[in-house]
Amino acid sequence: MQYRNMALADHPSEPGKSTAFCSYQWTYSMNRLLREPLVHFLLLGAVLFGLAGLMQPGGPATASSKEIRLSLDEIAQLTLLYESQWRRPPTPQELARMVENKVQQEILYREALAMGLDKDDEIVKRRMAQKMQFLAEDVAAAREPTPAELKSWFEKNSGKFAQPPRLSFRHLYFSPDRRGPRAREDAQQALAKLAGAPVDTKIAGSFADPFMFQEYYRDRAPEFLGKEFGPQFALALAKLPPGSWQGPIESGFGWHLVHVDTAIPGRVPAFEEVEADVRTAWLGEQKAQAWEKAYKKMRASYTVLLPGPPESSAASTSVPTMKGTAPAGAAPK
Repeated sequence: MQYRNMALADHPSEPGKSTAFCSYQWTYSMNRLLREPLVHFLLLGAVLFGLAGLMQPGGPATASSKEIRLSLDEIAQLTLLYESQWRRPPTPQELARMVENKVQQEILYREALAMGLDKDDEIVKRRMAQKMQFLAEDVAAAREPTPAELKSWFEKNSGKFAQPPRLSFRHLYFSPDRRGPRAREDAQQALAKLAGAPVDTKIAGSFADPFMFQEYYRDRAPEFLGKEFGPQFALALAKLPPGSWQGPIESGFGWHLVHVDTAIPGRVPAFEEVEADVRTAWLGEQKAQAWEKAYKKMRASYTVLLPGPPESSAASTSVPTMKGTAPAGAAPK
């Protein structure tokens, strides 16, 4: 394996430095342009279009290139990657190993293509499909929303950021496994004895059975309580006034007496409180819309044909599905 130092080959003498510097600046600008997501999407579309033409019968065959060219920008990226991982620049030997690894990956990739290993491979198909989707989504993510645009979007979608009510409460548990059918009645009798008693009264614990989870819950949303105790318990708890022992309330475990300490009602926060979350949600929606639009445009050029039902007497039946028109002559005869 031979390497050529392209960075130093063009300026063997002092007068050539200016020319080499201009060339480097031009290369750097082109590299920045080629890293733009929109350019990636357009270039990939052009490549796929070209490959489709080559795969047609009679298409020109091209020999695979045997030259591997690494740019200054690619070498710099390898160095930055190493520094981000090891907190120091690589030694010349370490950088050489990284370059050789990249060369090896490129060689194996090209040889695999030459052998046709990418054909009819579900993993390759899935990865390429994901890449197309990511490229379509990146086109939308490349644009930053203005503050006015975000605020207007938030006003139309404020319900997505609504904060649920939250409850803090203590409960006493009465187990049907221990008490049988008397569990609810025992809870009612304990409630009568606790009337007007504070939440931290010492006698409260003497009435109840041990509970497998917590005895006190702080700032819990109805969704959590529904999963922990069951939806019936969460709905009943939301209706209790704070400040006194209430019940009995049934859960998936048994019966409970509940003392609600605080009940914070749900609300929609101000835009300034959740601006970062609004931006994330806006970008997510833009990506989804960009992908849907790109896919519909691609899908419109295809017709999906499915085999007929097994009971069909026809030897070969194809049924068009979904929307889209095939190019002339593309449908099987």
